[in-house]
Amino acid sequence: MKLKIKKDLLLENLNKVSKAISTKNLIPTLAGIKFDLTKKGLTLTASNNDITIEKFIEIDKENMNIEKEGIVILQGKDILDIVRVIPEEEINIEVFDEAKVLIYTDDEKIKYDLNVINKNDYPNVNLERSENFVTISASDLQNIVRETAFATSNDESRPVLTGISFKINGDLLECVATDSYRLAKKNLRLTKPVEESYNIIIPGKNIIEFSKIIDNNDNEVKLHIFNNKILFENENLLFQSRLINGNYPPTSKSIPEEFSLTIKAKLSQLYNVIEQASILTTDKEKNIVSLSTKNDLLTVKSVSNEKGKAEMKMNIEKNNDEEITIAFSAKYMMEALNALNTAEIEMSFVGEVKPIVIKNNVDDGLLQLVVPIRTY
Repeated sequence: MKLKIKKDLLLENLNKVSKAISTKNLIPTLAGIKFDLTKKGLTLTASNNDITIEKFIEIDKENMNIEKEGIVILQGKDILDIVRVIPEEEINIEVFDEAKVLIYTDDEKIKYDLNVINKNDYPNVNLERSENFVTISASDLQNIVRETAFATSNDESRPVLTGISFKINGDLLECVATDSYRLAKKNLRLTKPVEESYNIIIPGKNIIEFSKIIDNNDNEVKLHIFNNKILFENENLLFQSRLINGNYPPTSKSIPEEFSLTIKAKLSQLYNVIEQASILTTDKEKNIVSLSTKNDLLTVKSVSNEKGKAEMKMNIEKNNDEEITIAFSAKYMMEALNALNTAEIEMSFVGEVKPIVIKNNVDDGLLQLVVPIRTY
């Protein structure tokens, strides 16, 4: 194997596939990145027990020069660090006797002589595709992740809550994330209906990683769904993740359908007053703030036995004369507000112990829910 490749191009794609490298993996070869060079271009692959990422770099006259095809497995962290620090525009990679690889610049002032990982020990990664794939725009998928993934749980004792529920029926995609204290839900109409129905749970941290490395958010993403895994395909990028086994808890009953009061507020202003009031709260106190309405004024307060009190006010619109006083986690509410994307939002209440529902003031299929906190 022998090639010359643009340093920035190689580094960009190594950064993408390296997300699948695990230094804690029990299989040492999975600490490596597989380089598979053919006349068509270079394929980079990295895998662990959770995800596999494969990126194909197509050859053109400008980006690489291939002299000899071949396959080599290099220590992922080492090759990433080496490529990162080389200052030259182009890098040469040459394999000798399938046991050594030489990485050097044209003037040979920089040269690394590395041991390679035995390619026969590298597991056979099966990145199969399905004929009945689901199609979604890359930008829509990235928005879904931004709007819901923050609400997943970090508690591994309930694995299903660490993932995002994807339900697909016809042209309707329903995505839900919850940790039992807040919930994010997004409904999206697909441009291409599917024949099969799907009900899967994708690990939240995995789909977040994929959304970060999507090659082109103007293009489509194909979802190839199997019993225990999902393969995302975006142009020359393949990203495979395991699925979480189990049944996602029913969440529809936890979302109120009728409300005693709905207010309209400027999103940025509401976020600011909650953030300002939360400064005096602590994690020990669960970042609790209270919200109350009176006429066309909303008041947000916080009380800390150690630090003191804070009180912020802002103007709002109400749909009736009802008043509400309710307490909640400022952190959870700010994260919910941060997922919304309109200048004005609607916040709806049933009572001081019932969930708060937050939506954009236009119906875009997005709903945020925050469970209140009893303060007595």
